[in-house]
Amino acid sequence: MIALRKMRSDEFQGYVDIFIPDYAEEISSNYDLDIQTATKQAEQSVSEELKLGVETPDQLLLCIIGIADTSNTPLGYLWCQPNRKNQTIFISDFCILPSHRGKGLGRLALTALDEWFAKTEFTEIRLRVAADNKIAEKLYLSSGYAPTGINMRKAIP
Repeated sequence: MIALRKMRSDEFQGYVDIFIPDYAEEISSNYDLDIQTATKQAEQSVSEELKLGVETPDQLLLCIIGIADTSNTPLGYLWCQPNRKNQTIFISDFCILPSHRGKGLGRLALTALDEWFAKTEFTEIRLRVAADNKIAEKLYLSSGYAPTGINMRKAIP
């Protein structure tokens, strides 16, 4: 079993070190950018959206941990943006660390996130899945998430 807990400030840089290359790869593959440009965009996203780290207002950084693991070492991370005005949670990033993938932890983490917000004023969890991330898309669909639209792009010739 797993649980969620708030990320500690001493864990933030470790999360960023995982997030930036992962997000840069997504940007690069989905927007035809070289990896250096995509990395700069990912770094800019962190500096703008998480400028105060775990203390950034309207951002919730969570660690996914094993209940029986007394070390509290993260198995993965969730970055959420609670929006009290429209009572929604937006998942900005969800990551199970590579050594823990394929064990059903993603589904358990999404269930734990439901439970985290179940007794709050929030009524809906939203997210965006990159078009080339079929594994994540399958996980979200099988966890009860429904598509709400399709993002599209076209380069101007």
